[in-house]
Amino acid sequence: MAVYSNNPSCLISLFFTFFILSSHTHFSICNSSEPEVEDETPFTYLEGTGKGPRRWGQINPLWKVCDKGKLQSPIDLLDERVQVVRDLGELKRDYNPAHATIKNRGHDVTVRWKEDAGKIIINGTDFKLLQCHWHSPSEHTFNGTRYNLELHLIHMSSNGTIAVIGITYKYGRPDPFLAKLPSHISSIGKEEKDIGIVNPGDIKFGGRKYYRYIGSLTVPPCTEGVIWTIVKKVRTVSREQVQVLRDVVHDGIEANARPTQQLEGRPILLYDPGVKEGSK
Repeated sequence: MAVYSNNPSCLISLFFTFFILSSHTHFSICNSSEPEVEDETPFTYLEGTGKGPRRWGQINPLWKVCDKGKLQSPIDLLDERVQVVRDLGELKRDYNPAHATIKNRGHDVTVRWKEDAGKIIINGTDFKLLQCHWHSPSEHTFNGTRYNLELHLIHMSSNGTIAVIGITYKYGRPDPFLAKLPSHISSIGKEEKDIGIVNPGDIKFGGRKYYRYIGSLTVPPCTEGVIWTIVKKVRTVSREQVQVLRDVVHDGIEANARPTQQLEGRPILLYDPGVKEGSK
């Protein structure tokens, strides 16, 4: 794991230059008000069905980047690939309680905020919080290790760029945010259900360290140009909470995690405020 603290601004500049270039060449930047498909039944996570992850790009012409893209997600966050940058800056969150709905999209459970639920700020740009959903097991891996659950918080800037925060979980104590939702989750169907005021601030990150890279949506249409922030801290969730999430989707026992994708030379940055200046 390389540490860059003497001249981190150069590395950060290169990172965002990579993002800008990828957004204006043959890579397709995520700029839709509905970035993910709302009905997930046309595809599955089971290989051998003709609709599994290796075939997503062939199901719909609009999904071809799932096969052909060079900035696909999720990825394996290997220590040897990571460049530690102290001056990348703390992840800035400003979330608000807001009216929300919950829906079973076919392969996941989604909470969508219908009012202003706040934002995150990345490199001086505001990204408005839209929705969150869960994947089990986790989609991103850490040195090859896959955890039991991953939460995705989907944000969008005013120009349509998507930023996703990923939080991974292992079995242990119940997650406080999910603990507020079990009755809503167990009773949902394919129609959106009003669940009143939901505070995204109840979603705990557990630490300040995070990974940052440019990737894609992890479900069709697999749109690229997504700014990913993966919290390094692995939080805990109970087995019962994960089971509730899996039971309500139409295929119940099926895992809804896309396999990890090739890095294709992309930089992976790690913000670590504990790195001392001048360390190697």
